[in-house]
Amino acid sequence: MSQTPASRIETIAQSLQLAELFEPFEDVQFWIKDREGRYCRINRAFLLNYALTEPSQVIGKTDYDLSPAFLADQFRFDDEQVLDGQRVVNRIERVGQAGQTASWNVTNKIPIRDAHGRIIGTAGTTRQLGAEARELIGAHGFEPVVAHIRDHYREHISNRQLAALAHMSVRAFERKFHDNFHVTPQQYIRKLRVRIACRALVYTEKPLAEVALECGFADQSHFAREFRHQTRQTPREYREHYRRL
Repeated sequence: MSQTPASRIETIAQSLQLAELFEPFEDVQFWIKDREGRYCRINRAFLLNYALTEPSQVIGKTDYDLSPAFLADQFRFDDEQVLDGQRVVNRIERVGQAGQTASWNVTNKIPIRDAHGRIIGTAGTTRQLGAEARELIGAHGFEPVVAHIRDHYREHISNRQLAALAHMSVRAFERKFHDNFHVTPQQYIRKLRVRIACRALVYTEKPLAEVALECGFADQSHFAREFRHQTRQTPREYREHYRRL
């Protein structure tokens, strides 16, 4: 009898002991999900992040059971891209729930394939952007680049500036950045700005023009175009939608 996608993931997780591999790392959250976004494996750090005590409180559930709707939608959007064969590599982002201090994290997500190459789920990790995470990014020569983006995302950042930080020509930098992060430098920056804007739209009452400027967009019109491109909603629609939930 053929295995279901969830049972295939369980088989892979058990054979590779993926969850156990990440147990010693208290600062690294690890998870495996099936194609429907249901959690199949997690580690202790994941439980602690959600103030839970037993894996049974998570296994079989989705992000919509664990997180605010706007975050769950973002996670699901990521999953859909990964299920199409894409990867999220060393993406810096602000994470944290309402009422908590948001921190900078580094997130990675990859597809899980069965023995026939079919994508049957996703796996991911996220950890605070501490020294260890910076060293991981720095191994590819991009730690100064990521640090600059983190600290200056509100400002105009050119590829020439970033290439100088990486001590590369612009052309070599753009090629190597895409090889390592699977997006262009400017896509990486725009995705970060939109993620931060999402939090501001949900958790604050700031005018849209103010959110646009604080998140690094030239003006409200530019903000609206890029936001709609990434989320399929205008900033106003996004705010009204999650305000009702």
